[in-house]
Amino acid sequence: MKHVLVCVAWPYANGPLHLGHMAGCYLPPDIFARYHRLKGNKVLMVSGSDMHGTPITVTAQQEGKTPEQVAMEYHKLNSDSIERMGISFDLFSHTHTEEHAEVALSILKKLDDNGYIEPRISEEPYDPIANQFLPDRYVEGTCPHCNYDSARGDQCDDCGKTLDSKELINPRSKLNPDAKIEFRETEHLFFKLSEFRDVLLEWLSEGKEHWRPSVINFTRNWLKEGLIDRAVTRDLDWGIEIPREGYENKRMYVWFEAVMGYYSASVHWAKNQGKPDEWKKWWENEDSEHYYFMAKDNIPFHTIIWPAMLSGCGYKLPYDVPANEYLLLDSSQFSKSRRHAIWIPDYLDRYDPELLRFYLASIMPEQKDANFTWEDYVTRINTELIGNYGNLMYRVMSFANKNFPEGLSSKNPVNNELNEKTKIAFDKVSEALEACKFKKALQAIMELSQAGNIALNDAAPWKQVKADREACETTLVQFLNFSSSLSVLMSPFLPESSQKAWDFLGKDSKIEDLGWNSALDFQDSFELKQPLPLFTKLNMEEILEKEMPPEETNELANVKPEVTFDDFKKLDIRIGTVEKVQEHPNADKLWLLDVNFGGPVKRIVTGLRGIYEHKDLLGKKIAVLVNLAPAKFRGEQSNGMLLAAEGEGVVSLLEPDKDIEDGSEVH
Repeated sequence: MKHVLVCVAWPYANGPLHLGHMAGCYLPPDIFARYHRLKGNKVLMVSGSDMHGTPITVTAQQEGKTPEQVAMEYHKLNSDSIERMGISFDLFSHTHTEEHAEVALSILKKLDDNGYIEPRISEEPYDPIANQFLPDRYVEGTCPHCNYDSARGDQCDDCGKTLDSKELINPRSKLNPDAKIEFRETEHLFFKLSEFRDVLLEWLSEGKEHWRPSVINFTRNWLKEGLIDRAVTRDLDWGIEIPREGYENKRMYVWFEAVMGYYSASVHWAKNQGKPDEWKKWWENEDSEHYYFMAKDNIPFHTIIWPAMLSGCGYKLPYDVPANEYLLLDSSQFSKSRRHAIWIPDYLDRYDPELLRFYLASIMPEQKDANFTWEDYVTRINTELIGNYGNLMYRVMSFANKNFPEGLSSKNPVNNELNEKTKIAFDKVSEALEACKFKKALQAIMELSQAGNIALNDAAPWKQVKADREACETTLVQFLNFSSSLSVLMSPFLPESSQKAWDFLGKDSKIEDLGWNSALDFQDSFELKQPLPLFTKLNMEEILEKEMPPEETNELANVKPEVTFDDFKKLDIRIGTVEKVQEHPNADKLWLLDVNFGGPVKRIVTGLRGIYEHKDLLGKKIAVLVNLAPAKFRGEQSNGMLLAAEGEGVVSLLEPDKDIEDGSEVH
């Protein structure tokens, strides 16, 4: 028995999860963790929502909400999606907990005490129109390495290089695309990453034969180019506060604190168990193994930056970082920002999660990008999962139950040929799962299932039952044992349907209680329960009609659900004049507007600060939804919502084109 720590990348809590997340980050570690639990190893699998990233503040600004509201909303949605997909986290937490803040500050202090943190004056991007320093994700420009014209200030999504805002060609502010970005001096804490180059090269020099070539080569090449010290604080108002004089308006940089979540989640989990020191069995045990699962864009954070931080604190370094390539949708990368995705909640509202688990495992992008199409999804499910595996399981169990409803027994429960093939497949699957080669493991299971189909056709028990009932009973016991073996081997991939098959076989236990080696346990009798098909065949035409993108038309994109005229009449939209503009006392990106509607004055909280200046709003006539339920934003109540149009990088207030009385209704 060994202790296995399974660490899973932390998604930004600014939108729902999509199929790319599931294929790249969440399904692989779940298969791996379930396998090791079956092996009898002590597994701790942790992750959570990254609550402090600037994508969250961007979304909050767009939606007129606080970052905390946005983050908690999507954390709840994503936690639900993960649970519905059968992903077996021991703890799926988030980075806005007391435990995480305490751990993050303790790691910062430890690195500081060990001489790896120092304050420095640096030049950071500044938007003179918004009058604020810009986080890296608020800066876009052309990548100096590949010339991609929408690279962010921290990373280029096209070539994968991590960046500094100053490296971008023609940098621009996401708050004000027309603003000329300036680089102004400000003090920040820096992590001396450059001091870990030789340490990390030595760490990677031997004993990494089990690493994927793409990961080890990428990391070694990066290290050979040299490492640059990185700022660990930013001028923000959202995130972990820095208890240091002069840093009251700064927060811990998200790239620095999010990866600490693996450690803090382990501590948090132990606390929840009522065993506050239990986490040490994974973090302070020399024989434990740490695995980090993510997509390839996260490789440098987990093979360079986080290991450097771990090394600086004297903590255990990763055993393996089996990063996946990308899952593409119709040959284009999944993207939250571009809304190019199949969202997990939408999928789960329509289809069986186990079908998706099978399909993603069968095309898993372990060595190269994989492509999702609905046509391939339907074809693989119907022909491989159902036509091969599901069909075999149901044929065996239903025929046995129909012809031997009182039960079956045999003095010779082992078919030597099937047994030998099962043992060979068992070894192949075990070896592949140990090496995080999930597609190869599933392929071995499906080949075994296909061999079972051929053997069943050759044995022809439907003929045998008429000629020699006792011999048929022996044959069926052998195939029921074979089905039992398949259930165990498939359980890390399809835990729900595997347990369902196990139950149909009349077994009173749970697969996880008997363990991985139960795949090679054979019994001489069965009392079956009435079996049902494990899966329902998909209708190609229905799915393609529902899911395939429509051909280009002149119709508007992303039209919301249809409403009636009576629904529209419920909206009370009035014209008012902004007679007072104030800065929100607790939020740098919010304005407080007092809007006069011809007598009554309403206070409106809006996220237009940094988009519209004080002088641009004062005296402006605007359209406001006045019967919206009041809501509080960072302690200030808003009594309506102004109306604006949003296009590519442009936000424009709706205003009348003629002079009209305040309080006038919009019809």
